[in-house]
Amino acid sequence: MEVLTSYLLQNWALILILIAFAIMLKITVFLSKKTVIRMYSLIIGIFLFSIIVFVEFYLADLNQYNLIREIMMALRYSATPLLIAFILFTQIKKGRWYVLIPAFIIMVINIISIFTGIVFSLDDAGNLKRGVLGYLPYIGAGLYSFALIFILIKNSNKQVTEIIPIAFLAFAFISGLVFPFIFGKDYAKIFCTTIAIALFVYYVFLILQLTKKDALTGLLNRQAYYASVKHNPKDVTAFVSIDMNGLKAINDSQGHIAGDEALITLSRCFKMATQAKQLVYRIGGDEFVIICHKTSKEELEKLIESIKESVAKTEYKCAIGYCYSPDKEKTINEMIRISDEMMYQDKAEYYSTTK
Repeated sequence: MEVLTSYLLQNWALILILIAFAIMLKITVFLSKKTVIRMYSLIIGIFLFSIIVFVEFYLADLNQYNLIREIMMALRYSATPLLIAFILFTQIKKGRWYVLIPAFIIMVINIISIFTGIVFSLDDAGNLKRGVLGYLPYIGAGLYSFALIFILIKNSNKQVTEIIPIAFLAFAFISGLVFPFIFGKDYAKIFCTTIAIALFVYYVFLILQLTKKDALTGLLNRQAYYASVKHNPKDVTAFVSIDMNGLKAINDSQGHIAGDEALITLSRCFKMATQAKQLVYRIGGDEFVIICHKTSKEELEKLIESIKESVAKTEYKCAIGYCYSPDKEKTINEMIRISDEMMYQDKAEYYSTTK
């Protein structure tokens, strides 16, 4: 009973965060079932990790049962890269188990270290001694953290509101890797809470951001577009209108799944072509808009050319129109009208040549 009380006192904040996380997942309706299951598994993993850390330090205070302590240490050193690897796995849309292989290899090496001391060992006084691979768990966790942040940034719309929570998550992971060397082994006692808070805060930010995103393509949605136009930012220098050609024919002949795949493919083309200051919106079924902030004429021309080159590599076609107004000569509504007129003219020319 005393041990349980001690665990609860040390980890009560963590337990509350994990419960809140689980409740949020339960009431969130727009995450896939597979993603929710993975997140629940992650919550359970963090909880079990906290038990491992507690048992290890509890035995250290007793200064006995060194073999059990070494087993707990092997599990703790293995759990850190494995948890971050699993977070990475949950963020990959077409998740592949191979991303977990390096973490499992590190786990095997840590288990071997119980008998060989290759990563860690305990002397007769119960003090930690690092082996030749003593920093392997930290290196593995660091590489996984880097890969995770890279994937999150790559899949984002490069807006400040998305980069800030990613930066917060990165700081949490970095602190988890660096602070043990600054503050000593006792930092491990709050590592689980640190990661849980970081994930929960990031998840809340993610939920807020999803209200601005189109569910199919991941681009900014119509609501976000109206908000941008309404605020009429003064740094908007160009407006690009894009409309897919032939979506109805694809839906009629191949089905709506094929049509959705076409829209997803084109959305990827647009995202790859844009810079951080060029925001892509899906405002209708096959209608897209790019609002360009502080974009020069050369950058606009490069954007249009990049879109055309990227789309040309697919089996799909689209009509493009744009308006450039660097000196604020035209209002947003005027830029929209001119851009749409050019796009409709491009569309008319396409259909006139394909009849």
